[in-house]
Amino acid sequence: MSDVQRDVALPDLVAEGYELDALVSAQADWSKDTPAVGWTIAHQIAHLASADANVLIAIRTPEAFDAVLKHAENLGPRYRDVDAAEGAALPRAQLLEQWRAGRIEVAAALRDIPLDQAFPWYGAELTAKLMVPLRLMETWAHGQDIFDTLGVTRHATSRLRPIAAMGVVGRELSFYTAELPTPAEPFRVELTGPDGETWAWGPADAEQRVRGSALDFCLRVTRRRPLAETDLTAVGADARKWLEIARIFL
Repeated sequence: MSDVQRDVALPDLVAEGYELDALVSAQADWSKDTPAVGWTIAHQIAHLASADANVLIAIRTPEAFDAVLKHAENLGPRYRDVDAAEGAALPRAQLLEQWRAGRIEVAAALRDIPLDQAFPWYGAELTAKLMVPLRLMETWAHGQDIFDTLGVTRHATSRLRPIAAMGVVGRELSFYTAELPTPAEPFRVELTGPDGETWAWGPADAEQRVRGSALDFCLRVTRRRPLAETDLTAVGADARKWLEIARIFL
């Protein structure tokens, strides 16, 4: 990602937030359960707001991020649930305003930080090069849970492309998390974008191949849809296994 590419990706992140904002701000009841077990709409928004707050800590006061990591370490697997529950307990208007303000600040911080300047994150250091699509992916994925909860059809956009790219890069993570060896053979991924264009990664002559819509690929790698509910197809045993275990995050 160059500075020019960041200038393109950041508006996508902002637009994704506004689309979700328009949906949730029109809902008076945030206590509805979402597909994430134990999480309501309020929990989903609280999680996004908390993550944005942590991004700002990591960028602005990186030395203070140790406290964030220590808190997560102390809570262990319960960390995200406890964090989301704390935010969800806030009055709806207060949580909405907190999320809105945080989104604006994060976009500004990611716009202004030098592209190669590293800052701490969970388990590694990141730069704006990865954090921009990472925040886009999280906003889209948790937003999908809310769209599904409310039964609202979501229209696919070109904003899926950075998420799909993360999904392709996440192949190694998928096998690692499943405690399987990462295949050495190259993969070819061909996805149909929302406007009918083809998005492709990997050598054209690769024997391991994945095809399908960009939307379904993003739903799969973010664990929002089981493989059987997508149009994704695979050629090659390793490609088929990847679709079974695909993920972007731990």
